[in-house]
Amino acid sequence: MLLLAIVLAVAQLVRPLPAPKLAMTGKATYTFPGGKPDLPWPTEGQASMAAAGLGTIGSSGEQKPVPIASVTKSMTAYIILRDHPFKKGEKGAMIDIDKTAETEGQKDKSDNESTLNTVKEGEKISEYDAIAALMIPSANNIARLLARWDSGSQEAFVKKMNDTAKELGMTNTTYTDPSGLDATTVSTAEDQVKLGLKIVEIPALVDITRMSSWTDQTGKAWPNWNRLVPYNESLGIKTGTTTKAGGNLLFAAYKKVGDTNQLIVGAVLGQHKPPIIDTVIAASRTLLIPTQKAIEGATVVKKGDVVGYVDDGLGGRTPVVATADVQAVGWSSLTVALKLGDNGTKIPETAKAGTQVGVLTVGEGASQVKVPVALQRELVAPGVGSKLTRIG
Repeated sequence: MLLLAIVLAVAQLVRPLPAPKLAMTGKATYTFPGGKPDLPWPTEGQASMAAAGLGTIGSSGEQKPVPIASVTKSMTAYIILRDHPFKKGEKGAMIDIDKTAETEGQKDKSDNESTLNTVKEGEKISEYDAIAALMIPSANNIARLLARWDSGSQEAFVKKMNDTAKELGMTNTTYTDPSGLDATTVSTAEDQVKLGLKIVEIPALVDITRMSSWTDQTGKAWPNWNRLVPYNESLGIKTGTTTKAGGNLLFAAYKKVGDTNQLIVGAVLGQHKPPIIDTVIAASRTLLIPTQKAIEGATVVKKGDVVGYVDDGLGGRTPVVATADVQAVGWSSLTVALKLGDNGTKIPETAKAGTQVGVLTVGEGASQVKVPVALQRELVAPGVGSKLTRIG
């Protein structure tokens, strides 16, 4: 019996120790006090506002599919930059100007279309300038050129547009052309915000949409139809106006909270009071500024607060503390999640007090805030007694 006891004791002592794990002790969520923000929504049409990583702030009007005019070009630009990416400051691929692009460039005179009328067959245009022509003067001929360049035909590109919309959860959107001239291209404000939240993840595209004007290859300057730019931290994105669609705008901006730039995306559709471009821009600005004011930071954990512990698997628990104040970002009534996790390295079995062993994360995506957590006291290995009495 004594020999058996010795053998069991030795076996317990030499068994590998469980891997230390972090466990959270604080609340897993924080809710900003107060009721839902009361935003000044447009009195006609539909609108929606959201913040990247935080979710939808609110919507107004019936979210039914309506013509969106040249807001359509946002999807065209997104697909081109997604499938043919270039970095901010680069020019991207060189695209051949074909006869169709030159001919359609003159439709500004015959059909009152928005076009880039300075392109000539046989010339080339950089991908950067093509996207700029698409998003700043809203050139229909360049939208169609990009569709042919990417997919071989406009029809094939339109299929890609609809497939992408489906992937993004834009369930009330149907694209029938790459420019938005067709009134059969329809969407909702909520769907366009879903697209806008993806667009703001592409720095090269936002670098274009936030310009107040763009100069083409001939030296001609083209003003941005989106006159939210450059005010109120606006980042663009795209206007769209026709008699049937009214005034439409997909827009983005940022709000600085602490050390973070929070990205806001909104859409206003179906503004028919003339002049429609001025009406939709005014309605969007009226909505944007209070939304920026509504987004705020709140300290949810202070430096030195115990937020969890390291569990050695044998009953030992060593507290961990936040190494800095932890700020959540959101608006009144919003609930955000707090998570405690490792910092990408294995938690040691022993370590000095103050050793960083993990990260406390608040929120998600662009709104996410991360603060390292450290040992409040020395982390020591399990003792002989713990090893001998362990079960399992």
